[in-house]
Amino acid sequence: MKLDLVDNRYKTLLENIKEYFNDSKNSIHIARNEIKRIDFNSEDLVVKSFKVPNIINKIVYTFFKLSKAEKSYLNSIKIIDFVPKPIGFIEFRQIGLISESYFVSENFDYDFTIREPLIDENFTDKEAIFKALAKFTLALHEKNIFHLDYSPGNILIKKEDDNYIFKVVDINRMEFKTLKLDDRLKNFSKLWAKDDDLKIIVREYSKLIKSNEDECIEAALKYSQSHKNIKNAKKRLKGKKIVD
Repeated sequence: MKLDLVDNRYKTLLENIKEYFNDSKNSIHIARNEIKRIDFNSEDLVVKSFKVPNIINKIVYTFFKLSKAEKSYLNSIKIIDFVPKPIGFIEFRQIGLISESYFVSENFDYDFTIREPLIDENFTDKEAIFKALAKFTLALHEKNIFHLDYSPGNILIKKEDDNYIFKVVDINRMEFKTLKLDDRLKNFSKLWAKDDDLKIIVREYSKLIKSNEDECIEAALKYSQSHKNIKNAKKRLKGKKIVD
């Protein structure tokens, strides 16, 4: 067993995380991994249970790489202002190899993700949200944070008065480096935004960094379309529905 946590108050939770997780009926996401909300000493927390890796990845994550749970925790500590507050992580082993692993954070009681305004043409205050996203993304970039899964479902938004508070999740895949302009513009490609929406976001971003608006928009649209082409090509091979 391997664990780390921000406060020893949560040690009992982590050591008994399997029971807490299995007892919770509040599942909020089920795919390759599962995410549940749990109550611990009247605190509203989120637990991400990572899929047990195959035998090759068990060896890799045991001896050569950090597990996804540990990377999520360590990355959260690094970018703590941009994520729901991290609580800790824990890994369990069988026959000396990693098996189950969990990452725990505070629950961020968000109102919607960026997916909703990107999809809904009539979403309230849509342009203001896109401009706020540009400002938030710049704050990430100025801290040398490159979120490799900067996709709609991973950008959470809460409205407070006339302001929008953003948090990112699913942060085990990140790079920390000085970002060139192309890196910055490429980071918007996974939003899968319509061209008109992406123009609003990138125009605001380019104003904030005092860069040529038309050139930034042209580059961002190119990266966005390239990403869509690659993803749709993979879907064609699998016989899945193509999305514009």
